[in-house]
Amino acid sequence: MKIRDMARVDRPREKLAGSGPSAMKDEELLAIMLRTGYKGKNVLELARDILRKYDGDKLLNAGFNKLSGIKGIGPSKAAEIVAAFELAKRMVVKNSDEVVIRTPEDIYKYVPEIRKAKKEKLLVIYLTTRNAVIKRETVSIGSLNANIVHPREVFGPALSHHAASIILVHNHPSGDATASEEDVEITRRIIESGKIMGIDVLDHVIVCEHSFKSMKEEGLI
Repeated sequence: MKIRDMARVDRPREKLAGSGPSAMKDEELLAIMLRTGYKGKNVLELARDILRKYDGDKLLNAGFNKLSGIKGIGPSKAAEIVAAFELAKRMVVKNSDEVVIRTPEDIYKYVPEIRKAKKEKLLVIYLTTRNAVIKRETVSIGSLNANIVHPREVFGPALSHHAASIILVHNHPSGDATASEEDVEITRRIIESGKIMGIDVLDHVIVCEHSFKSMKEEGLI
């Protein structure tokens, strides 16, 4: 399929304009830089091939010579890609206070203010496709209750911030981080709502003053 034959909302440039870069897949972002494919392979297919060959951070370090030798790229596109990556690296260094969530321990360290709280609080952390924090919101105060915690309260900010995924975090003032049946039920309901909206719920971490538990690691979700 040619890009022009795709629905407008699915075309990389139109998707970027409508939903923002954080909502896009890696191959869609790369396709925008490549602009065109070649006969028999559209630009998205070319982008997927390149990302399969240079997975992880290999593409960032591939360099001009390797990229310019790939069919469909050539010297001009290679120069643009290398320049864009180098600029991005420099900006990351300048903005090194960006928070990236990789593990439940990262989450525990990120929410020190609720670990000693006397009331239960439910926080939602909104993330980019790279798991960098966009924003966090307190969506509920008090014991978690299915009648109070509604998916719209959780996903409303996700849509406005173009979040790719979310993480739920709440505290247990009792000091026991074990998930209750209500915790699990609410989490599963939110996960199902996320599937409908195309937003992944990566985990629900329960924190106490000196401990934490991940529902994902516990096999509860």
